[in-house]
Parts: sequence; structure tokens; C-alpha cells
Amino acid sequence: MVEKISLKSLEEREELLRKAGYNLFLIPAEAVFIDLLTDSGTGAMSDEQWSALMKGDESYANARSWFKFYEAVKEITGMEYVLPTHQGRAAENILFSEISRPGVIIPSNNHFDTTRANIEYFGGEAVDLVIEEGKDPKKIHPFKGNIDLNKLEDLLKKNSPNIPLCMCTITNNTGGGQPVSLENIRSASQLCHKYGVKFFLDACRFAENAYFIKKREKGYEKKEIAEIVKEMFSYADGATMSAKKDGLANIGGFLALRDEKTYQQLGNALILKEGFLTYGGLSGRDLEALAVGFKEVLDENYLETRVGQIEYFGEMLKENGVPILEPTGGHAVYLDALEAFSHIKREEFPAQSLTVALYKEGGIRGVEIGSLMFGKKDPDGNFVPSPMELVRLAVPRRVYTESHLRYVAEVAGSIIKQREKHRGFKIVYEPPFLRHFTVRLMAL
Repeated sequence: MVEKISLKSLEEREELLRKAGYNLFLIPAEAVFIDLLTDSGTGAMSDEQWSALMKGDESYANARSWFKFYEAVKEITGMEYVLPTHQGRAAENILFSEISRPGVIIPSNNHFDTTRANIEYFGGEAVDLVIEEGKDPKKIHPFKGNIDLNKLEDLLKKNSPNIPLCMCTITNNTGGGQPVSLENIRSASQLCHKYGVKFFLDACRFAENAYFIKKREKGYEKKEIAEIVKEMFSYADGATMSAKKDGLANIGGFLALRDEKTYQQLGNALILKEGFLTYGGLSGRDLEALAVGFKEVLDENYLETRVGQIEYFGEMLKENGVPILEPTGGHAVYLDALEAFSHIKREEFPAQSLTVALYKEGGIRGVEIGSLMFGKKDPDGNFVPSPMELVRLAVPRRVYTESHLRYVAEVAGSIIKQREKHRGFKIVYEPPFLRHFTVRLMAL
């Protein structure tokens, strides 16, 4: 299908920003011209997926659609035990409600927002251990999403009794959609098992990660994407996934496990929070669409087009003088707001200022991934900024054309040329967790 989009006037956009407290999550979607807020559930499904919707079996337990979904997930992950959920954060909530508590530490390359929030909500500590290259927007490295293995081993040596599992996010969303090498996944898994700690994948963009491995990692040039995917998951004891990304659907997720005892334990939580074991929070038609999506996403032609579009988008932004995190990742281009808006103090949220500017000047909606999302205060109340100040422009799958993205690049370029006219913000309301979703701000 196609959808009509329209650009509100500058005055209308300014009023909408004021009403929303300068929070782009609170802007009505119909008032957005180009929506790059997220790639999660915003893509266009294929003809095969739409056809599959018609076959949805809505039986409460053990529906035909469940078995198609189950076999597709099992084929990808190699894991026998699968719990369907309505999206990734539900899988995280079920997992961490059982294992996270005060004193528990969960390391990762980088936890994304909902993962961190679910760990911390139940009292645990989320620790990020991405390699140093992954913290530098200008550093060129083929796998900037890698876990720092030395830091991981140091943490395991000192705290392994308090670490029930380690997570690895593929691709690394917090750090710019950067991939993780198979060598790093294998080594991290071996380290964890050496110290009796389970190793999990946050697998939202597993296929995009596999494509980068094929293109960048020696020895995998001639491997099929499906082969690389199977090897990635072979090193994991479990996985969470928001299937709204590389499931190519608008809703869905899962928690996959190798251990039956853990499956039974978490299955009880699933029934309490989501639904029965064979549908979780999903309808039969959703399960059908996901079963097809899990096969389509392994198509190398699709992945080449997908990743290529992001790379081309990044080049257009650079041609217009916009500083970006390099190299580009698999699902989004990340603008370097620390360089773009260097005149704004970090405690005044330069990345949020750039996000607001994109909507104000061009009706474009992105998302801040900087100190508004990840900044903290230390025990003395001092501001602790995020390692980077980024604006993520996430491209929905199979939706926008080159001309749409060129428009975004040109608007961003015009903002950079007049950067000095933009100012920072201060918080006037924030919730205790995931503040960026509902925070309200005041322009300075």
C-alpha cells in the first residue's frame, strides 16, 4: 500500500512541539512528514506475509499458526524452547523478572533502553562493556559493536556468582547499529561458560548482523546468511528478540531457550503476563506473518538492499555537511550531535536539540540516543553524560525511497549551516524509568 503524507506549516510544527513538551514521542504521527523515529514494527510487509495473515488460526492453544512460528524460530536459533511475546520488551520483562534483583549484574556490549530498564526495575545493575572503538563516532572499525573481552573477563573473575547471564546485542543499537563479529560472539560465550555464566543474544537485528559478518569477517565470505545465523545462535544459551525488526512484521517477539527447566520457570511468567504458551501476546495471524518474515529476512538480496540504503543515506548526509557516526550500521544513520551542536552543553541535551530541529525545520521525526536517554546523576547529584550524543534516524524496512531520504539529508544540512540559532533544553517532568518516552522539556 501507499500512504499520503503531508507537511505541516512551520507555525503548526512549532505549536505541536510546544504542546508535546519538545518530546517527539508525543507528536501525532499524522503531523510527521518523514518518520524515522524507529524501525521497530514500522516496515511494510510482503505479499507473502499479507497472504499468510489470511491463514491465521485463532485457536487459544496449539493453533496451526503457532507451529509454523515455532518451527521458523527453532530453525533460526536451534533452540527447542520458545516463548512467544507481543514484542521484545515483554520477553525481557519475563526474563529479568525471574533473575534480576539487588546485587545481580548483567553485562552486555551495550544494553538498549528497555533492556536496561527491565534489569534496573527489578533491582539489578546493567553494565556496558563495548570496545573503546565503539564509543568514538569517527573511529573506523568493522565491528564496533564487539564486547571488550578483557573487561568482560575482569568482571566475571570478580563477580561471576552474581552474574546469571551476559547479553550481547546484535546489532548494537545504542552504539550506532554496529555489528558484532562471530569471533567476538564465540569468545564471549566461551568466557561466560568458563565462569559458569549463561550467554544470551538480544537478537533484534540478527540477520543484519549476519550480513555484516559475511561482508567483513575473514572466512565467512562464501557462507550463506542462514549458515552464519545458525553459528551465531549456536554459542548462545538463550535469546530475546523484538521481531518487529528482523521479523519484518508490525508486532511480535520471542524468548528462546535451550534449558527446559528455565523454560518451565519463565513459561509460568508468560502465562501470567502475556497469554498461553503457544500464543503469548499475539494473534494467530501475527504468528503466520512472522513465520514468513523469519524466512524472508535471510534473503541476501534483501539484506544487500537494506544495508545499502542505509549506507547511501549516510553518504547523502555527509555530502550535506552533517557529521555522522561511521561506519553506518544496518538499520539507521546516527547523527553526531556532539559535533553538530558543539555550542550546546551536554547537560542541556544537544542531541535532543538536534532532534527537535529536524522536526521544526522539516517535519522529520528521529530519536535522541544521548544524555536524555542514557544520562544519569552520580550519588552526589552530579550530571553524568552518555558516552555519545547521537540522533538516530531509523529507516523503516521497505518503506521510503531515495527521494525521501535525500530530503532528510538536505534538511539536516540546512540545520547544520544555521546551528548557532538552536538552543538546549531542561527537563520539567521525568518518570523514574525510560524517561525519554514521556519526558517534557523547556526550551532554554
